[in-house]
Amino acid sequence: MVYPECAKEPEEPGAQDASDLADTFCRLGNAVISPREVDPARVAMNADSLAAVDDFILSALADSAASGAALAVVRRGQLVRLRGYGRLDWDPDASPVTPSSIFDMASLTKVVGTTSAVVILIQRGLISLDDRVVDHLDWWDEGDPAKSRVTIRQLLLHRAGLPPFRRFFLEMEGRAAYEDAIGALPLDHPPGERTVYSDIGLMTAAFIVETVTGMALDDFLRAEVWRPLGMADTNFTPDPALWDRVATTELDEDYRGLHVHGIAHDENAYAIGGVAGHAGLFSSARDLAVFAQMMLDRGAAAPCVADAASGLPCHRPRFAPVSIFGQGWVDRITRRQSPESTRALGWDTPSARSSAGDYFSARSFGHTGYTGTSLWIDPTQQLAVVLLTNRVNPTRDNRKHIPLRRGVHDRVARAIMDTPPRLREGPPEPGRR
Repeated sequence: MVYPECAKEPEEPGAQDASDLADTFCRLGNAVISPREVDPARVAMNADSLAAVDDFILSALADSAASGAALAVVRRGQLVRLRGYGRLDWDPDASPVTPSSIFDMASLTKVVGTTSAVVILIQRGLISLDDRVVDHLDWWDEGDPAKSRVTIRQLLLHRAGLPPFRRFFLEMEGRAAYEDAIGALPLDHPPGERTVYSDIGLMTAAFIVETVTGMALDDFLRAEVWRPLGMADTNFTPDPALWDRVATTELDEDYRGLHVHGIAHDENAYAIGGVAGHAGLFSSARDLAVFAQMMLDRGAAAPCVADAASGLPCHRPRFAPVSIFGQGWVDRITRRQSPESTRALGWDTPSARSSAGDYFSARSFGHTGYTGTSLWIDPTQQLAVVLLTNRVNPTRDNRKHIPLRRGVHDRVARAIMDTPPRLREGPPEPGRR
């Protein structure tokens, strides 16, 4: 699709009907942008510095970091960037990336999806963090009696003693087969002994959600999170009618024999049926900006429309306030839990060489996805950055997304003028955020 050139001067508020702006984009240089972006000076950010972010992303794409990227930058509740760069595939005829382009989230599924679902159930008193997994999944410790001591908290902290992953997809498919395999899996080390990032732990957390609610994970999240917030682009197994908006991922010659597009890149998520606790979610930059603002607002979202004046992260109207997490829960799940690890509950916090760069504060939280996605939120600066790429297209051997992520976050942070960021020195004091 060919997008019109952006107007040189912004239209007066109210000049366009709000509903027209939700899916309206224009071209500015080599980027496709939303006309709902506000003047960066409105939130004390430097326009020239943000323009340098655009140049940096375009340079990285030209250097084959990915075929395309989408960026959302939110500060003080305002969108200062909502843009797409490059194309959904390396094919020169592929569609350009826009703010509504849909990317495979990979491990962002763990926080945007599974962790959110777990917290909602805890708030309702249906489960607790210190419940044992076997309190809800009686099959889970069949392969190792030590698993009977594993708690939901340990699953979210990656301290359950589980291996990072297993190539189950080579031998099985479907939910029942995965339950049998995970139930029979022995622990690598005693529960609580060490932190080892594990897909299997979040897969298990999703099994708990489905067992307790009697609903599929995607149905529960759609009803409780995405639909109330107006996140219309977010779902597992996107409808083929949307595939013209979906970025392609890896050329999978060994397992599926195709160029992966519109189906989960993660092989275990694909083999289990596309809906899993660790991977398989698809979303857009504009949707994740909505989610990020909800997190900055401590679990709540105000009514909104997609108008030009407000600059709010909103592209589907909310006619009443929405509460996803109760008082104190956002702080609780995003606070580093131990000096021995950067892990929070489901979420992560910055390490010494974090993908968040060097200027996001120690109070920041976020997560990355293997396909080249990331979401980092700094409540100290009231700042959120969504960066989505398809860096695994055509091969996962491409690692140029690593300096791209760090460079984008550093440049965005340095664009702040009123409270200039300092180099991050260390974690916050225990119990404080």
